[in-house]
Amino acid sequence: MKIELRTIDDTNKDDVVLLEVWDAQKEFIAANQVSLETARSEEYREIARPFAIYADDKPVGFTMFAFELDSNDPNDRYWLWRFMIDKKLQGNGYGSAALEKIIDYFKSHGADHILLSTKETNTVALSLYHKYRFAETGEMNEGEIVLRLSL
Repeated sequence: MKIELRTIDDTNKDDVVLLEVWDAQKEFIAANQVSLETARSEEYREIARPFAIYADDKPVGFTMFAFELDSNDPNDRYWLWRFMIDKKLQGNGYGSAALEKIIDYFKSHGADHILLSTKETNTVALSLYHKYRFAETGEMNEGEIVLRLSL
């Protein structure tokens, strides 16, 4: 399986917006349309990096990073903000393969760590993050636990 992170543009935006998680997972992640609007907002357009996740030239998911390089806190610069695989494609290894690509992206763009936050009840995602050595920091972010991966 060939996984790629592709820039979102007019040719694939509609495909990305149509990707969604199961109803029971919607409490854990914003809809892709909302995330794309956030990425284009004046407040976040300089730090948000949204990508479509492709497997063998087919869109299977969405991810968005925050690279806040001007942050005064060097430990708060690199965030995995969004990460989802379409509900019809979950359980086929796309999440693991995509997370490997995401980690590689952060490494190749100078990050020395990745932060993310999720609800404690998001056990499927937490299991995946733990598999890749993300560890709880003991901090909370808007009611979600924060995890960190040192690169």
